[in-house]
Amino acid sequence: MDIGSVPSQDDDAAAATPREATLGRHLARRLAEVGARDVFAVPGDFNLTLLDELESELPSGGGVRLVGCCNELNAAYAADGYARARAGGVGACVVTFTVGALSAINAVAGAFSENLPVVCISGGPNSNDYGSNRILHHTIGLPDFSQELRCFQNVTCYQAVVNNLEDAHEQIDTAISTALKESKPVYISISCDLPSIPHPTFSNHPVPFFLSPRLSNQMSLEAAVEAAVAFLNKSVKPVLVGGAKMRVAKARKAFVELADACGYPVADFLLHQNFWLEALLIFAGTNI
Repeated sequence: MDIGSVPSQDDDAAAATPREATLGRHLARRLAEVGARDVFAVPGDFNLTLLDELESELPSGGGVRLVGCCNELNAAYAADGYARARAGGVGACVVTFTVGALSAINAVAGAFSENLPVVCISGGPNSNDYGSNRILHHTIGLPDFSQELRCFQNVTCYQAVVNNLEDAHEQIDTAISTALKESKPVYISISCDLPSIPHPTFSNHPVPFFLSPRLSNQMSLEAAVEAAVAFLNKSVKPVLVGGAKMRVAKARKAFVELADACGYPVADFLLHQNFWLEALLIFAGTNI
């Protein structure tokens, strides 16, 4: 607020909200809550403030650790690998507007095809630049800032463009929860002037992130099990083949227990190799 000016609602909100309850710190806490405690990043002029806020929320305090990468494609592939290495986990990367995001999109597309929950966060234009008809650097020379968004719509299951604080909390939480539910990448663009601004919707002690578990209809489940058992019992020399969706369904343990119980040999596909299957004594090989 300028000296001598009339206090605004924004000034009151900032005064009533602790300094650390910012958009950037809220994002850091949410990523840490879902298991993305290491965030892979490449600094750029549109994401510097966001990176400062993420870095200020230390892992020891429920935040994240930034891992610097040499380019955006590597950062996104690192997030892909991070999600693979943790059962039900999430990977995250932070890039800069357009020039960085378009470099990362190949890895994001790969994560989409492999059903991996990767959160790709792009530092976006200043919120005041939207609708200004200005041509900014890092764009393709047009005043329309949606070109990056349109590219990511094809390779992510949810897209959030955060250019105001009023719905930032909701958009971030929805994006992360959708990535977990769908086991697919999501895209979040955050205007470069917003990450360090306090807002009442953020809190030092936010409501813990919660995702309702998927529940099966018990009668349908029992009928499916009975049908599967009947099919297996009448099979001649059956082989269990581990498909590409086992990681998404968190079914690895159940698959191994089934294989051990029935004694059938197991195999996988070359396109979707499940390397953990190859350690089993009953592993028969890879179906080419």
